[in-house]
Amino acid sequence: MSQSRTKNSVRNSSVAMCTYFANLILQFYSRKIFLQYLGTEILGLNTTATNLLQFLNLAELGVWSAIAVSLYKPLADNDYERINQLINFNGLIYRRIAITIIGASIILMCFFPLIFKDMKLPLWYAYASFGVLLFSSLLGYFVNYRQFLLTADQKNYKVHFTLKLSALVKTLFQIGAMILFTQPYLWWLGLEVLFTIIGSCALNVVIKRTYPFLHPINQSFTNLKKAFPDVITKIRQLFVQKISGFILFQTSPIILYGIANLSMVALYGNYMLIINGLISLMAALFDGMLASIGNLVSSSTIKRSLEVFEELFSLRFYIISILSFGVWVLGQEFVSWWIGSEYLLPKSTLALLIAIFAVYVNRYIVYDYLSAYGYFGDVWASVIEVILNIGLSVSLGLLWGLNGILLGVLISLCALSLVWKPIYLFKIKLKTGYLKCIKIQLYHYIVGIILFLLISPISNIIKHDFNSPIIAGGVSTVVFALTFGGLLFLTVAPFRCSLKRLYSVVACKR
Repeated sequence: MSQSRTKNSVRNSSVAMCTYFANLILQFYSRKIFLQYLGTEILGLNTTATNLLQFLNLAELGVWSAIAVSLYKPLADNDYERINQLINFNGLIYRRIAITIIGASIILMCFFPLIFKDMKLPLWYAYASFGVLLFSSLLGYFVNYRQFLLTADQKNYKVHFTLKLSALVKTLFQIGAMILFTQPYLWWLGLEVLFTIIGSCALNVVIKRTYPFLHPINQSFTNLKKAFPDVITKIRQLFVQKISGFILFQTSPIILYGIANLSMVALYGNYMLIINGLISLMAALFDGMLASIGNLVSSSTIKRSLEVFEELFSLRFYIISILSFGVWVLGQEFVSWWIGSEYLLPKSTLALLIAIFAVYVNRYIVYDYLSAYGYFGDVWASVIEVILNIGLSVSLGLLWGLNGILLGVLISLCALSLVWKPIYLFKIKLKTGYLKCIKIQLYHYIVGIILFLLISPISNIIKHDFNSPIIAGGVSTVVFALTFGGLLFLTVAPFRCSLKRLYSVVACKR
């Protein structure tokens, strides 16, 4: 990876990390206030409404990734005309998707009396919650679609400065409104709408200043479709693949609601806030690198691209392992301190959530390379994953409740992410690097799991001696991080290279 690509990645990651931690703190505190002033029933309703809307947003899946693949080369070549055509094409596609979502939402809301028949709240709560979330989503389709150019151009930090900052201020106002005013949920919904509009306006000002060459064009959707047939093909392929990713997490609360109730959905949602926080942390660290990977594969040899793959995988795995270990030894204590011991789920549920998190986030390095190369043809694999996921989640969920649902998610995730995707990328498409990929992945997983099992009992020993779960968890996590990091540094050359590369960028900034 060139120095400029590394610098862009570090800048994107640095800004994303700052907004991430600020947002994480506010989200946890906001959820605590939400539970205190509004209760588990409204929280469960909000979670269910969010998942229903995300299900409708499946219509978008694949568009951004397909457009991004087509943008990397024009951006590298400063081909402003083609960039402008692609962004306008993206806008026309998004408008059609938005109209589809509006129609589907109207139909779905007709069934709200049936969907929420067991809800203890007035039915208008469901309509209001869904309507506000729908408005926020539609604004992204009609107004914010050009933000993807910033991401593809390795300027994702500008998105964080606008949308994320607006979201932080919104959360602060929502917390204040819930504490100070009567009808707190109405205030919560109203502020959601207001700050979504403010964020969108700020983002579009930034885009206009950054890309003054962007302008509407007179070409019709049909003509643009003919001009970019590869984009349409990739959208169709990605649509099916992205559905499987959605189902991994977003259908679990819906299945759980069918098996249990809204209160159980809220308990699950508390833990998912932690897991999603970790996923967002990894996204803050590494999503800024996706555009750099796209630039890399469009301008470097396959050999060089594979070298960078090994470095990124090793560094990503190390960070994920530390986060997973930390949640395992501190997760239950954190939930008890955060919202109370009455909201705890069994430790076995936490173990399954951590396993899902680790496999889910680790897979993204392979997915990033598939996206950068534009390899989306294995549609059938995603169909099988969807069938496995729904079938296993429902059948195992009926047997073992929430743990059964999560086990179904984990099995289907491993089948595609750990087994098939590396084969598709390295053995079928690139026709090189498969054995090296398998070796490096196996080594990291085996060493990581062994150390996990050996070091986690230290937490119980320290807890017994100091009578402090926080100290025990913190010390054992540091021991795990130092031990695993030392082993990787001594035995894995790509890990050493990744650390040296990061050090060189930081040293240059000084």
